[in-house]
Amino acid sequence: MAEPSPAPTRSNEPASTKATYFWGNRTKSCLCLILLFAVLLGFYSNVFSLIPRRQTEKSQSSPEAHHVQGQRESLTLSEGDGHLDSCRIPEVPRLLYPKAQLLKPSRVDVLVMTPWFAPVVWEGTFDSALLDVQFRNTTIGLTVFAIKKYVVFLRLFLETAEKYFMVGHKVIYYVFTDRPADVPQIALQDGRQVVVLHVGNYRRWQDISMHRMEMISNFSRQRFLREVDYLVCLYVDMKFSDHVGVEILAPLFGTLHPGFYAADRQSFTYERRPLSRAYIPRDEGDFYYAGGFFGGSVPEVYRLTTACHQAMTADQAQGIEAVWHDESHLNRYLLSHKPSKVLSPEYLWDEQMLQRPPLLRKLRYVAVPMNHTEIRSR
Repeated sequence: MAEPSPAPTRSNEPASTKATYFWGNRTKSCLCLILLFAVLLGFYSNVFSLIPRRQTEKSQSSPEAHHVQGQRESLTLSEGDGHLDSCRIPEVPRLLYPKAQLLKPSRVDVLVMTPWFAPVVWEGTFDSALLDVQFRNTTIGLTVFAIKKYVVFLRLFLETAEKYFMVGHKVIYYVFTDRPADVPQIALQDGRQVVVLHVGNYRRWQDISMHRMEMISNFSRQRFLREVDYLVCLYVDMKFSDHVGVEILAPLFGTLHPGFYAADRQSFTYERRPLSRAYIPRDEGDFYYAGGFFGGSVPEVYRLTTACHQAMTADQAQGIEAVWHDESHLNRYLLSHKPSKVLSPEYLWDEQMLQRPPLLRKLRYVAVPMNHTEIRSR
């Protein structure tokens, strides 16, 4: 009996048949790999979802995580992004307060709104109870410079601040001084603290004044951004004499200078030399702002103080010193960057130099009598 002929081998098949076998098997293999990958992906995603969140939270609370967070915050600040919390609309619980009367303005004797729709804050234009609720989770930083003999003003400043400044809110007093041992110990309300920042001094009081912008800028980047929501920058040779609360808070605010609130722009003591970075022509200007009371959100204060410091550095390279130093540069900045709130002269007054007009229903922050020559000379 004849042997059966052997089964044909693939080597004897045509080339087209070989290709069909090859790609058919290749396709099946790829489909199997894809299905296997999908199954494994689903399995591992379920496994990772079962990992306790506490491990993630623990890792975020580590020093390294805080360092990364600080870097991100600094990056956000340097890129010019706004403070995130300033965009949030707070929820207000049920409150009982008088209804605003649309046809009865709160004040008709003074300007209560700037041409760019920024409120001008006077007594009678706000409800403290309502604002306190809106800002109930806010931390306010207050910067004050007590360099050389100006440290003698600190006790009265801090004691009156505890009585009138942001009462009921969290506050950090940042005291810049070259004499940390002379900073007085005073009783503080709950949620408030004094932080002493040791800095150097300068020979002239004008240099101290101008370097104030540089130091606020540096510390805003280094720590203020992480610690507070708003900064209020004040002179130390003053005292609080009435309520100063969250009604002043805004992304950027300035205070009307008590000597120029009723003057025309030609009378303002702006820097008039065109070579200075603080230059303002005589046909420009909104208000004359005081250097002793300004502030806003930390990113906005950082931008303001950085710009003023850079402008003063550029002036110095040209051998120019603005007529009123950092105050001149502050006015230049606030002309180009309109403040979102303007504080009336209630928030900065000098009873020794100025007679109180009837439109000032309250004096909230006033100058302390002193011998300027003696204080500034040491």
